[in-house]
Amino acid sequence: MTSAQVGTPGKGSEAPEAPEASEEGYERGLGSRQVQMIAIGGAIGVGLFLGAGANIAKAGPSLILMYALAGGIIFFIMRALGELLLYRPVSGSFAEYSREFLGPFFGYFTGWTYWLMWVVTGMAELTAAAIYVNYWFPSVPQWVTALVFLVILFGVNLISVKVFGELEFWFSMVKVTALIGMIVIGLGVLTFGFSAAGDTASVANLYQFDGFFPKGVGSSLMTLQGVMFAYLAVELVGVTAGESENPEKTLPKAINTLPWRIALFYVGALTVILCVVKWTEFAPGVSPFVAAFAKIGIPAGAGIVNFVVLTAALSSCNSGMYSTGRMLRNLADSGEAPAVFRRLSASKTPALGITVSVLFMGIGVILNYVVPEKAFGYVTSVATAAGIWTWLMILISHVLYRRAVDAGRLPASSFPAPGGAKCSWIAIAFLLFVTCLIAYDGDSRVCLYVMAGWAAALGVGWLVLKRRNPQVAERHEPAPLEKVS
Repeated sequence: MTSAQVGTPGKGSEAPEAPEASEEGYERGLGSRQVQMIAIGGAIGVGLFLGAGANIAKAGPSLILMYALAGGIIFFIMRALGELLLYRPVSGSFAEYSREFLGPFFGYFTGWTYWLMWVVTGMAELTAAAIYVNYWFPSVPQWVTALVFLVILFGVNLISVKVFGELEFWFSMVKVTALIGMIVIGLGVLTFGFSAAGDTASVANLYQFDGFFPKGVGSSLMTLQGVMFAYLAVELVGVTAGESENPEKTLPKAINTLPWRIALFYVGALTVILCVVKWTEFAPGVSPFVAAFAKIGIPAGAGIVNFVVLTAALSSCNSGMYSTGRMLRNLADSGEAPAVFRRLSASKTPALGITVSVLFMGIGVILNYVVPEKAFGYVTSVATAAGIWTWLMILISHVLYRRAVDAGRLPASSFPAPGGAKCSWIAIAFLLFVTCLIAYDGDSRVCLYVMAGWAAALGVGWLVLKRRNPQVAERHEPAPLEKVS
């Protein structure tokens, strides 16, 4: 990576070289096609296919606006991450940037918290996948199905990053194709009036049943915590930086396509569905897509959507195994996890890190025996809280990076975020607002208690770590500005 001329310093000064992406030993086996589809798939998950049902019941048509608002914030976050990635593309990504710009403790905390996010998400997705399979095979115990999926995805992640990328490509392809098909069918019903829903399908459904905000603006805002869960994993493209064939080209393209993905797959799909079927007909616990297909009268609609949602759950679990292994290795590289996690297998995958993470995800198989229905919501709320922390660290690191660039201490990235640090400050304020909403909601508030306990445990771990290895707490500042004579 070459040094870049920074405009703000005085003449005759040149910014220092950006730190190179270290030779991490990974295989750069993710091509442009796979990175693009991983980025697309990261924006389409169970939070949309299932979670939207409960949120429609709470907010009505105004949920469309909530997804659009949150989508704009997600774009700010991803452009901030993109600027950092092109400054220094490393597999550790946001944990590494937290370590550089905020200090070793924040890198340690962010890395372990992101690991936790994907472990608990993996538990939830395995349980969800088992429930979806019961739609076709009700006699098969849930724990058996969850275990089978866990073993299969574990094997895929151990083989090579290319196999992971290819499987994730096809998982994402199924989700994208299904959503586009649903949108096309919905537009056909609206335009030509065919099917059982043709007589009542109308754009007027967005406002004629108690208005666009039927439950009030406050109720609509309370859905933001669920909406943000739906967007978890969009940052996964940052974890792929160390294994992308050409990150300077593939990462900006993947991030810049985010607005149209959000507009099409979230805002567009929900708008079409709420035009075809009035919002009062949706209920919590039922996929709005299944309900819409049932209303339209497509016999196999429920089965098709069930398959798509199963794919979304497996895709999320697959991504979780990938990211947790890489994050554990990054922590080990920094002395913040056992050194044994630094080892790569013959196929250049962090096999031990993946194995340990999968063992923790396997707790989800056991929980199928004992966890009540509300536990799924608790697990997803913990994942959301961990995700919000990760996003905050990305944004704060970006603000500090821009300050360093303006001061001439670091080179400018080749992919600057529009609006600079201002958009990052807006996103920070929004995420803090969503955190306040979580604290206000009695059901989701439990995740903040869990995160407080997690923070305390990590704090104790950090003290032990510093005592055993004081060097781990030493902050390594970016190289000082070099004057050119």
